[in-house]
Amino acid sequence: MDRITAMQVFIEVADRASVTQAADALDMSRAMASRYLERAEQWLGVRLLHRTTRRVSLTDAGEEALQRCRQMLELSRDLQNVAGTRHEAPTGKLRITTSTSFADAYLAHVVAGFLSRYPQTQVDLIATERTVNLVEERIDLAVRIGNVMDESLIARRLGACRSVVCASPTYLEANGYPNAPDDLRNHRCITHAYVGRAEFRLQRGRQTLRIPIKGQLQSNEAAITRRAALAGAGIAMLPTYLISRDLASGELIRLLPDCEPEPLAIQAVYLSRQHQPQLLRMMVDFLADRMRGDVAPWDEKIASANLNTRRRATKSSASKSKRITRR
Repeated sequence: MDRITAMQVFIEVADRASVTQAADALDMSRAMASRYLERAEQWLGVRLLHRTTRRVSLTDAGEEALQRCRQMLELSRDLQNVAGTRHEAPTGKLRITTSTSFADAYLAHVVAGFLSRYPQTQVDLIATERTVNLVEERIDLAVRIGNVMDESLIARRLGACRSVVCASPTYLEANGYPNAPDDLRNHRCITHAYVGRAEFRLQRGRQTLRIPIKGQLQSNEAAITRRAALAGAGIAMLPTYLISRDLASGELIRLLPDCEPEPLAIQAVYLSRQHQPQLLRMMVDFLADRMRGDVAPWDEKIASANLNTRRRATKSSASKSKRITRR
């Protein structure tokens, strides 16, 4: 029996937790799929799956073998492409994880564009606020935001994540504007449950400011913090990927423009450079192209909106000046 097909059957069964569904997906009988699974176990010399009448699950050995089988299958496809025996569009499935707010605000849209370009591919997009173990949860790619990454993983920088201190006009009208970083001590601030619970860290030039803060509301998710800030609950520190439209529309006002939190790197994180599946390489390249390095597309929108606002203000000022002169 073909070992490549045996690996493909094993991967499908692991992903679908069903021999029957895997057989249907591969257009073969359940009996044939079972024989391929037995062949894979004989070849590898280990039991890959726990099988009952109701459930299929991976053994410990199966967990270890699954990622390598994925890599071997992709490598086989790459070799076929190099040899000129395969000219089809890329196929396969990626499991990608990122934070809930980044998935909702940006990544889901980009992934949709990738899938539209390559209709024979699939993506499982897993949004969560916890740090996922790539091996244990069979993740192909994590898109993470931060300047420090696990040294056991490979990371490629995709772009920059900036944050700003902001609040709604409603809150500012009722409580006033902070004119200096220390003024934040006297305002209600929306804090993060795990990051910066008691302070905002801001940079002014080369100086790092650590401003103690307090507030009535705390959240572990940036999208919730955004909603609360829009509702006037207090001053928040939020990433610009999430609030670019709010800043452009004036629903949120940027505060302390000469101070900014340290920019963070948006990074593609994966397990290994060796035997990297073609589909994974294509996705990482696609993301890097869309995020454009140091100036993210959402920051370009903010800059464009600010420029238009300044132009309108300049025209309005010039118009008023002409009316005064005529008088």
